[in-house]
Amino acid sequence: MNPDNEHLRLLAIFHYVVAGLAALFSFFPLLYSAMGGFILYAAHHPGPHNQETPPAFLAWILIVMGALFFLAGLTMAMCILIAGRSLARQRHYWFAFVIACIECIFMPFGTILGVFTIIVLSRESVKTLFSA
Repeated sequence: MNPDNEHLRLLAIFHYVVAGLAALFSFFPLLYSAMGGFILYAAHHPGPHNQETPPAFLAWILIVMGALFFLAGLTMAMCILIAGRSLARQRHYWFAFVIACIECIFMPFGTILGVFTIIVLSRESVKTLFSA
């Protein structure tokens, strides 16, 4: 088997694993949304001693920001998954290359996978596999 094909196959498998991890970790911002929901509940239901309630706008900021980070994490996980599929099929060279560059932001697994993907995709022999 051609070593370039083997490297692309391994990179595709690792992209699937990192996409699963990214999808898992994207659920953590929902904790902020839940905390915002508790603050919103507390803002509308004062305690028995008429305590000062937290501001409702703070709750909405937490809810919206948690939801946005959750959606951004899921979107990134889907992009990593699609990039892995592109590597396996040897299609969409530039999409896989750009996602590999973006993956370098996410330490430590994304950085390692992104750097190795960039190294493999930079080879001329791999570029010819994608163009064929």
